[in-house]
Amino acid sequence: MTGAPERRVCVGQIVGAIGVKGELRLKPFTAEPEGVAAYGPVTAEPGGVTLELAVLRAVKDGVAVRAKGITDRTSAEALKGKRLYVPRAALPAPDEDEFYHADLIGLRAEDEAGGSIGRVAAVHNFGAGDILEIDRPGERPLLMPFTKATAPVVDVAGGRVVVTLSESVADEED
Repeated sequence: MTGAPERRVCVGQIVGAIGVKGELRLKPFTAEPEGVAAYGPVTAEPGGVTLELAVLRAVKDGVAVRAKGITDRTSAEALKGKRLYVPRAALPAPDEDEFYHADLIGLRAEDEAGGSIGRVAAVHNFGAGDILEIDRPGERPLLMPFTKATAPVVDVAGGRVVVTLSESVADEED
């Protein structure tokens, strides 16, 4: 019998090669750009390749890194587009009222009376703030802003998020 799969967090994405010596250009998804290499080896997906990264310098829209074993441009270009993951356990605890997207996915979504709405399937950010995608049995997924007003209670340990369905969300449903 196996346990639950290890939770992972995406810390960045390889967006290209720099030069001819195998340097990579990364788009970091960490609070500090250099944090992409701060949590130990990363797993590049798809493919499952483990990389040890060393941040070299800031570049436009990201950081330049060296990955152990990647020594030429061809090898670096082969990694373009891969997302980089670390185990959730490698990351520090978030501050109060801050959450890792990976911690929100799978939470039960409940209304203020405790009634079931569905489960958080994804957290999106298209540039204007985080959006919760809530899967609902037999219905279209519900997309709603992830703010203190729309999600006043986030209980990761209890496995739930309480959401307030505003009139605009209710109108969209009709």
